[in-house]
Amino acid sequence: MFAAGSETATTALQWMMAELMRNPRVRHKAQEEVRRALAGHREVSEDSLGNLHYLHMVIKETLRLHVPGPLLTLRQCRSACQVLGYDVPEGATVLVNAWAIARDPAHWESPEEFVPERFEQDQQQGGGRDFKGTDFEFIPFGSGRRMCPGMTFGLAHIELALAALLFHFDLELPGGVDAAGLDMTEEAGITTRRKSDLLVLATTRVPVPAK
Repeated sequence: MFAAGSETATTALQWMMAELMRNPRVRHKAQEEVRRALAGHREVSEDSLGNLHYLHMVIKETLRLHVPGPLLTLRQCRSACQVLGYDVPEGATVLVNAWAIARDPAHWESPEEFVPERFEQDQQQGGGRDFKGTDFEFIPFGSGRRMCPGMTFGLAHIELALAALLFHFDLELPGGVDAAGLDMTEEAGITTRRKSDLLVLATTRVPVPAK
């Protein structure tokens, strides 16, 4: 419970920051949206998150490319069945590779590229794919009765943290670090984290209120 409640959210936030630093266009667009929505405010509040549509697309795209738990919780086949021509015997342990599903070119155009706008295009075409368990090509939280029970709680933490970072700070990579060549190597563990630390220079734009 502790790992699922903290490690996954931390890992997802690391990947979000890495993708934003690697894609300055996306970072500036998300930052402009956050600062426009929070103009005149001193800090980010939950009430303001509903207006951050592009930020939500950034989060979706990160969860698509970097599923914190790439192999979903183990399943057991309760009765013999056939899936895509393969026989699955009763009692077999089944692993669902959400990472591979979310990068399948049969369902995603340019699946290896970080393009948050793809979810906006989905909505315009009447689709609107989401990670709530009904779109099976995008299941970072699983699906069905045993999907992640802490999805809403974890997302709230991620949204608040990411919006606060973009609102309060101007972010840049250290001198000499090429954004396009940023190391995005994965490391296996409880979650699939970044192998190398992400170093970012943060300059205060809006002072963080003292509590």
